[in-house]
Amino acid sequence: MSETSFAVIGGGILGAAVAHRLLETGTADRVTVLEKEDALAQHQTGRNSGVVHAGLYYPPGSLKARLCRSGVGLLRDFCVEHDIAYREIGKVLVALDDHEASRLADIESRARANGVPGVRAIGQEELHELEPHVRGVAGLHSPTTAIVDYPAVTRRLAQLVEEAGGIVRTGTEVVGIDDRPTGVHVTSRSSAGTQVETFGRVVACAGLQADRLARMAGGGREPRIVPFRGEYLTLRPERRDLVRGLVYPVPDPRYPFLGVHLTPRVDGEVLIGPNAVLALAREGYGWTDVSLKDLSETLGYRGFASFARRHWRTGVAEMRGSLVRARFVAAAQRYVPELAYDDVQPGPAGVRAQAMDRTGALVDDFCVETSGRITALRNAPSPAATSSLAIADHLVAGIRDDIGGRRTS
Repeated sequence: MSETSFAVIGGGILGAAVAHRLLETGTADRVTVLEKEDALAQHQTGRNSGVVHAGLYYPPGSLKARLCRSGVGLLRDFCVEHDIAYREIGKVLVALDDHEASRLADIESRARANGVPGVRAIGQEELHELEPHVRGVAGLHSPTTAIVDYPAVTRRLAQLVEEAGGIVRTGTEVVGIDDRPTGVHVTSRSSAGTQVETFGRVVACAGLQADRLARMAGGGREPRIVPFRGEYLTLRPERRDLVRGLVYPVPDPRYPFLGVHLTPRVDGEVLIGPNAVLALAREGYGWTDVSLKDLSETLGYRGFASFARRHWRTGVAEMRGSLVRARFVAAAQRYVPELAYDDVQPGPAGVRAQAMDRTGALVDDFCVETSGRITALRNAPSPAATSSLAIADHLVAGIRDDIGGRRTS
């Protein structure tokens, strides 16, 4: 089996981007995308906030920082070329007191080191000019932070894959991966039954199932995916003018998640959230979505036990916000005092595929694992969608190097 025959597992933006890049660079002469859902972008890609992150927070030099910054430019150019809405509406990190304001300098320093254009500290008066309804003592403004329709980007990438001769097959769940001398044998299940196909190489971009696919392919047991559900409220249409751009809190280094923020979307909707509660299923978007297998795997993982011991107070607070809307609204009112309980309505929810190690630490950077002819993207949390085209470049460049090394060895 030729090494230029590829299966890409996962039909989110990362899988579509990798498939497109494999064909675009000539690395593959045949690409088949295998997606278990009946449509593309059904999980993280289709359930995130739609923000194109500028790269404010990430440690300079990290893979996440580098791929985020290059990904922004690639994504913007792609959207322009293919007539997909991309709006630079800007973002402000809002400090509510002097203690939070003191943390802005470090974030600004990171942002500048990462090459984020135009980022600057602002005072209370300029914050009010940018966001008249937002309260704070200071802020950090990132004028180029943008919003986009990630499912539209994914669909266009998939169309380009098909136009280049690739195959995009939905409703096809991969249940076995076996790297043999004759090629990588991939067993999949669909409405047509179970079939085994042989490919030269496999790339797994499986999001919420990333660790399971990696283990199926012979990879290590860790890091593990621990799913956290993020729930949103939305502003009623007549109150969407409460914010002009993205309004974010100043990150607190003591806590693993960012906290409630306000996010306009390209369709005009404004999200409030998310919170962060343990999902009771890997693809569980509400309290009634329960998988005993997923839940027992999470609760039985010693890494999660360590994480829970350290952050149980935050977890309880997040659960209260999930179950009592008034608490959720109160968190947003700290930034927008004019926001009233009746200004909001229920919104969507998403589940973050967060990798965790055995100590209970959240894996912060993107994580790629290669075993033989199988490449698995094991950790790709935010800003993975922003970075998707750059991540695809990174993965495909590594594959090309590996193929070249095999041919010369």
